[in-house]
Amino acid sequence: MRAIVTGGAGFLGSHLCEALLLDFNEICVIDDMFRGKQKNLENCKASAAEMGIPFHIVMKDASNPESYEIALRRLGGSVDVVYHLAAINGTRWFHERPDLVVRINHNTLDAALNFATSQGARFIFTSSPEAWGEQTTMPLDENTSSIFSPPQLHQRHSYGASKYIGELLVHHAIRTHSIDARIVRPFNSYGPRLPGDSHGQVVSMLLEKCLVNEPMEIHGNGQQTRCFTWVEDVVNGIKLAGELDIGLDGSNLCGRAFNLGSTIETSILELSDMCIQTSGTTIQPVITTAHPGDAIRRIPDISESQQALGWDAEVSLEEGIERTWVWMKNRNH
Repeated sequence: MRAIVTGGAGFLGSHLCEALLLDFNEICVIDDMFRGKQKNLENCKASAAEMGIPFHIVMKDASNPESYEIALRRLGGSVDVVYHLAAINGTRWFHERPDLVVRINHNTLDAALNFATSQGARFIFTSSPEAWGEQTTMPLDENTSSIFSPPQLHQRHSYGASKYIGELLVHHAIRTHSIDARIVRPFNSYGPRLPGDSHGQVVSMLLEKCLVNEPMEIHGNGQQTRCFTWVEDVVNGIKLAGELDIGLDGSNLCGRAFNLGSTIETSILELSDMCIQTSGTTIQPVITTAHPGDAIRRIPDISESQQALGWDAEVSLEEGIERTWVWMKNRNH
């Protein structure tokens, strides 16, 4: 199979590329390295060379149609599937640069979707549970409505709204161009390479503080919950959504959206306790101002993924945090 992975040098994208290479797929990454890092692809380059599989990198903007033409040439003129992961993520970005978040997330999807349509390639759109906004009815499933607070209050939903519109555009392409497109929604994926800086995500942010023995910041009362999901579990679901022609239950996969998440709720305070226990730090978390628009709970209904993809989350949060901690301690050695 020949695949294009947009955002392939990012956290989730680089893990996806590694998994695709294990099945001897030829891959071309499109990434301008705004959030991605070339070093995230070192394992891919080494594995591809060892296995004798072509592995290509186009260091250009995924919103530029020319990037896809270059990728197509690198792949010998044909592509079977486009995995679209390119986007700007990270809560701080949502509030500080909503204009950038909306523009990049929309424009990269538009370019990738138009290209896949022109080539007759399967299209996998990586959406997000943020597309449901501040919905409080759980678990989240195909019939759950999205709830967004008024934009004059805060800018958080720049990301979630961009993913909601992305799903809308995917369904429009299916209806008007008969493209075979599927949607995946990773729930708080974490693991090695997840950014832990001020624009990063919570698991790595907390562990980074443990690493340098500084207080962890907990926004709000820390009782908000998430379902944290090990990166390799998430990647396995994304891969299955791209590889299967029909569901394992015989169902049609086109137009379906698959939640990829653990169903075990963990509060942010519980998460910080796990990080403290794993790292052995004695520094306690500090409670700070809540993020505006932060969802109180977020639990996926994964029945669609279980039945059609044969997917489930397998790695426990305790084990995943331990693996991530070991990687963090060894990454510079």
